[in-house]
Amino acid sequence: MLSLTIFKPRLVITSLCCAALVACAGGSVDTDSEAARANEPQPAANAEMQAVLDELAALGAKPLQTLTVAQARTQPTPADAVKSLLVKQGKSTAPETVGSVEDRSIAGPGGAIPIRIYKPAGAGPFPVALYIHGGGWVIATIDTYDSSARALTNAAGAIIVSTHYRQAPENKFPAAHDDAYAAYQWTLANATSLGGIAKQIAIIGESAGGNMATGIAIRARDNNIQRPVHQALIYPVTNYVYDSPSQIQNRDAAPLGTSALMWFYDKYLPTPADGANPMFSVLRTPSLANLPSATVITADIDPLRSEGRAYAQRLSEAGVSVDYGNYVGVTHEFFGMSAVLSEARSAVARVGANLKAAFARTGA
Repeated sequence: MLSLTIFKPRLVITSLCCAALVACAGGSVDTDSEAARANEPQPAANAEMQAVLDELAALGAKPLQTLTVAQARTQPTPADAVKSLLVKQGKSTAPETVGSVEDRSIAGPGGAIPIRIYKPAGAGPFPVALYIHGGGWVIATIDTYDSSARALTNAAGAIIVSTHYRQAPENKFPAAHDDAYAAYQWTLANATSLGGIAKQIAIIGESAGGNMATGIAIRARDNNIQRPVHQALIYPVTNYVYDSPSQIQNRDAAPLGTSALMWFYDKYLPTPADGANPMFSVLRTPSLANLPSATVITADIDPLRSEGRAYAQRLSEAGVSVDYGNYVGVTHEFFGMSAVLSEARSAVARVGANLKAAFARTGA
């Protein structure tokens, strides 16, 4: 297996499948081959991923763009499909065990923000990470992404503060972004009382959460407050476009296709012009210098693949140490499926290892 590493700054670029690890040449993301993929068929899911997709379809999940917001918020989720599949396989659906779990509520700019605090087993103090769930700023909750938070607690050996946020269309941009930033500020102020290490605080986000996570790193830099020691971005939204190579290639992908992206953006953005705001399209941020090291994970069967890859490239060009990995044979939302997907277990371990390394570099 091959990997490419360039130190200080560092960009590690890998494309992972069950049996191979392939590195792009030249020390940067291979944007030419990414562009060519727009003309290729949608990639095939591997057997494990296909089993989840089949189960999701059997539960009656429909394309998001065909639903009202109320319907989308109550229809079966990929997390439901994983649980149903585990039942069919005769396996336990019990959540991954962590040291403790506590639900709280904190003050936010628009009212109370629900959070859930996961702690590892054993004696602290522990490093801390704020985790921001996905759902396109419209659907999903802390419960929906419980498996990701639990897996990260154990993989990173860290306290995970999982935060909710105001959702659209009731609350338009930048409401969710402001809530996530408020949750980060709360985490900074309360890390020690949680049993955490105040200097060792990271940021993690999936999908829309990945967008808000890196946005927090940018705002912390610009507002001269404590920056996260690392940012883990799982298939993040980084650019308001509808014609990237992966959006063309994966237009009809499940559980997230390009039409569903349009549905989400229409619900969250007050106007299409707001999509150009660098707080939303972080890829358009004038400078990405002096941001924390990053892990960027993308899924091959995902309309967000190209922009995640491009953001890793921009970070590296700005002097940020980046570990970028594209996981083959899996779709958007794969990261939280460790119970049934080997690629999810690999991605979680990768993020956990990078977080531990970042915490160690920071010291107590």
